Amino acid sequence: MTKKNHLFSALLLGLALITSAYAEEKNWWDAKWTIRKKIDIDTSGKGVAITDPIGTTTVLVRLHEGVFNFMSSKEDGSDLRFTADDHKTVLKHHVEKWDSLLNEAYVWVNVPDLKPAATTAIWLYYGNTTEAVAVDPAKEIYDENTVLAYHFADASKAGTDSSATGANAEGTPPPAAGSLIGGGLRVFGQTPIKVNAPPLPEWAPGAPLTVSVWVKPSALQPNAVILSRRDGANAFILGLDNGVPFVEVNKQRSSAGAPIAAGGWHHVAAVVDAGTITVYLDGKSYGAVTAAMPSLKTPVEIDKDSSPAAASLAGFTGELDELQIAKTARPAGFIQFAATNQGTSADAAKLLVVGSDVASDHEEESEIMKHLTLITDISKDLTFDGWVVIFLCTLLAIVGWIIAAGKIMYLNTIEKASKEFMKRWEKISSDLTAIDHEDSDSVKNIGGTVSNKMQKLMRQSPLYQLYHLGSEEISHRMKSVREITLDPKEKKERQIMGLSGRSIQAIKAVLHGGMVREVQKLNGKLVFLTIGIAGGPYLGLLGTVIGVMITFAVIAKSGEVEVNSIAPGIAGALLATVAGLAVAIPALFIYSYLSSRIKDVVSNMETFIDEFVTKMAEHYKE
Repeated sequence: MTKKNHLFSALLLGLALITSAYAEEKNWWDAKWTIRKKIDIDTSGKGVAITDPIGTTTVLVRLHEGVFNFMSSKEDGSDLRFTADDHKTVLKHHVEKWDSLLNEAYVWVNVPDLKPAATTAIWLYYGNTTEAVAVDPAKEIYDENTVLAYHFADASKAGTDSSATGANAEGTPPPAAGSLIGGGLRVFGQTPIKVNAPPLPEWAPGAPLTVSVWVKPSALQPNAVILSRRDGANAFILGLDNGVPFVEVNKQRSSAGAPIAAGGWHHVAAVVDAGTITVYLDGKSYGAVTAAMPSLKTPVEIDKDSSPAAASLAGFTGELDELQIAKTARPAGFIQFAATNQGTSADAAKLLVVGSDVASDHEEESEIMKHLTLITDISKDLTFDGWVVIFLCTLLAIVGWIIAAGKIMYLNTIEKASKEFMKRWEKISSDLTAIDHEDSDSVKNIGGTVSNKMQKLMRQSPLYQLYHLGSEEISHRMKSVREITLDPKEKKERQIMGLSGRSIQAIKAVLHGGMVREVQKLNGKLVFLTIGIAGGPYLGLLGTVIGVMITFAVIAKSGEVEVNSIAPGIAGALLATVAGLAVAIPALFIYSYLSSRIKDVVSNMETFIDEFVTKMAEHYKE
């Protein structure tokens, strides 16, 4: 490989590193959160293969000192934030348990539309320990189909419902520490735990339903009731019969499978869908019964069925955790994911992989960057007409800045060239006859005092151009009078050189004409700056008026009159006015600056013309 190829490869590598660093910084959700880590949810064959649809689900994230730095987070974990892989979409979450002494935490995160047979990445941000941050309510992490969600972790009331229903259970014992997920519920099958209806909604006849719960039987019992709901002759029962999970609807019981052993945690779920009730054990289909959901409006009882009709049924003895009820038939992929993710098997660690910490390498976002970010967000609500106006304003700004830069460089060159010319002029102006005006080279090099290199620079000066123009006029109008005196011995000849008063006035007029042309060159293209000054605000105003008009038309059509529906459109429309002013204000300042410098150049030319004419009249007398 040649040196050239090595250099090219190095440049590509450097560009890739710079681009990667820039993308990393740009993708950071919020600079106030100084640490983040990637969490991969792998439902492909590399993790835990789940091929059935999953949908929106609440994912359990277990944190411990092996995967999380508790010292860098707040003592209550309130600085935790979860985002999607775009680092923009914030995911709702709820901390069920946070123990900074034991360094363990259980956090539930709502992940929308989780895909089967794929790897979904979410990001955990933390490290904002300097300011108070709002915490999502627990009820916001569950979808609208979840009508009951018990974590059994609230020390003051273990039966607190975390769903939007708010159906808190009555008669729950204190939570038992060290359960499957934080706190759990230890029951003895003696007294039922009641969930009143309402607020718990009715189970309509034939309606879909999903009930799921983690159970840990302390002993195997016949017909042990985990959950029941009776309304007259109609009944729905979920239980264990000597370790065999079952669902019984109006005395129709699901088919049996292999029993579970006592002393271990198992996930049991029942899904009612289209006249079939399927029982799942640890995420896999276990049994089924052909029966439709009857109409049930009465309270739900947990751990024991207190109805006289349930005399042959026993209460459940053991531990319960994570009881959920949904008014929809959850897909098989949803059940499998919940059983794997919430469990403690080796598959749980393969399904959800918590990555290492990534520290932020940039400081907190400055106020200027915050404003720029806000403007970027506002621009998302800009209409097409507004974008057209902003494009035109941008075009005016670009043209104006190019012209301004060119004028500033031109004026700098003029200033430098004029200084060099005036140094030579001060020496030669005391005797203009030292310049042979009939010799063009003598005129150009100011009587031989200027080198060719310096001539090239001085040609940029309008003063030099006026000098050259005046010298040419002197050469054309020179009057030579030969007086020949006859002498007997010799013939003498002398030359008298001078300019008439009319010639001097004519030359002065020519010099003023040259000055006008130089002034035109100086003012050339400045009209684009004046267009930006005058036209920019009007263009912006046009975009704002159109944007406001469209916003109100949309509001009138939709009928939604509130700040959230009005503010984005108005803010986007006003952005067009900001663009117009952003063109006009700098253009006004630049125009004033250039006008002042051009005025100085013009004053120098007028002074030079007066001086040149005076010296010319003095040295070329009539």
